[in-house]
Amino acid sequence: MSVNTVRGETVLRIGGQDASLCLTLGALAEIEGALGCKQISDLQARLRDLSAQDLVLIVKALLRGGGETNRAASLTELDVSPAAAMRAVSQAFRLGLGE
Repeated sequence: MSVNTVRGETVLRIGGQDASLCLTLGALAEIEGALGCKQISDLQARLRDLSAQDLVLIVKALLRGGGETNRAASLTELDVSPAAAMRAVSQAFRLGLGE
């Protein structure tokens, strides 16, 4: 799978297949709202101490941002490495926020 890192896309292996994750403005707003964050600094603090449920929520939002709506809907039924998910989330935020 080819991703556009300029757009902020990264890859996560889900159920044996590569999926595109992307931190879009919509995904960022979805994540902030779901985690109860009022500003980016609140989100940064929250990202340092994620639960598994938070991680699933974030990966789903990033999958939708990457155009992977079907995989987002079935994420919890598929084989996903938690460590790989954390790395992909970190990468998506680095690329998306230009850090």
